[in-house]
Amino acid sequence: MSATVETSTDAIGLSEKQRCILAFLEANVDEQTYFKSRLIADEVGMSAKEVGTNMTAIAEGDVPISVEKWGYSSSTTWMVTA
Repeated sequence: MSATVETSTDAIGLSEKQRCILAFLEANVDEQTYFKSRLIADEVGMSAKEVGTNMTAIAEGDVPISVEKWGYSSSTTWMVTA
């Protein structure tokens, strides 16, 4: 996992891993809508299982993006919109 990650919000209540995932999503949401857990994991240095577990907290959190579980083919897919 990368060092300290800054997001556009203070991400109150999110863990360091969740903030790291959120920062990755915020940085890429303008170019991409669908993200697979395993591909997020590759980018942030976590396992796909860790990403999936933490995405639920992000989806339910007060964050500036919308995250919705979208599919399960070969890896959970998340629809992310700004």
